[in-house]
Amino acid sequence: MTKTIRPRRSVLYMPGSNARAQEKAKTLAADALILDLEDAVAPDAKVEAREIVCGNAAAGGYGKREIIIRVNGLDTPWGRDDLIAAAKAGPDAILLPKVESAAQVQEMEKIMKEAGAPAKTTIWCMMETPLGILRAEEIASASPLVDCFVMGTSDLVKELQAQHTPMRLPVITSLGLCLLAGRAYGLTVLDGVYLDLNDDDGYRAACVQGLELGFDGKTLIHPKQLDAANEVFAPSADEVALSRRIIEAFEAAQKEGKGVVLVDGKLIENLHVEIAKAKVAMADAIAEAAK
Repeated sequence: MTKTIRPRRSVLYMPGSNARAQEKAKTLAADALILDLEDAVAPDAKVEAREIVCGNAAAGGYGKREIIIRVNGLDTPWGRDDLIAAAKAGPDAILLPKVESAAQVQEMEKIMKEAGAPAKTTIWCMMETPLGILRAEEIASASPLVDCFVMGTSDLVKELQAQHTPMRLPVITSLGLCLLAGRAYGLTVLDGVYLDLNDDDGYRAACVQGLELGFDGKTLIHPKQLDAANEVFAPSADEVALSRRIIEAFEAAQKEGKGVVLVDGKLIENLHVEIAKAKVAMADAIAEAAK
């Protein structure tokens, strides 16, 4: 089965208890929205936030933006009820925090199915603890419903007793392990958040680094971060134009029985054509989502 290509350049967290912000999100240029019942909600507001988030997810009105509900962990007083309510609301995905085993994913899947989650609702996993990182392959292959890894770099730095640095060397190994597992099992992998809203240059550099590492997009904490993520994680016009030329030249060479083709003086092989096709497909998906 061919996997649908969906742009996930910018994935914005929205506080679950803030109904006004969730309404405003219908006008934001985010590829996806995470309606958050976990970190963004105080304990005494959890139940009310659940009603707001699940009501909004069920009502829709978010256009082509993906809607993801982040529930509380299943080991918390709110997690199971969150998951049942989220499944009934039918979002595009449900995000489970601090995933550390295949068993957690499988328990989540069982609860979702019992609650009547629609077939479209997939499972997203927060990767934010040392044990979770070490078990990334197990988690990625735990269920056909697993569709995305979301890096929780803030929690990860804390758990590693490391430090936040511009180049993120303390977490490079963890990022790489999740990217390897994600790519091995066909998952989207999203980079963690950038916390300093006043450091525009540092934020853009983090987006570029994320792209270079192989991430599909970035999770965000504020709408002001949308533009840079959308720009950096999208193929540029020049990249798309070159990609189309590569595809056309390769197809023409094949028709003529040639095994070698040059574009701009560079040798083009199958792997270059596959990369070109992926860039064109993503550009087309972004254009379609913007309609």
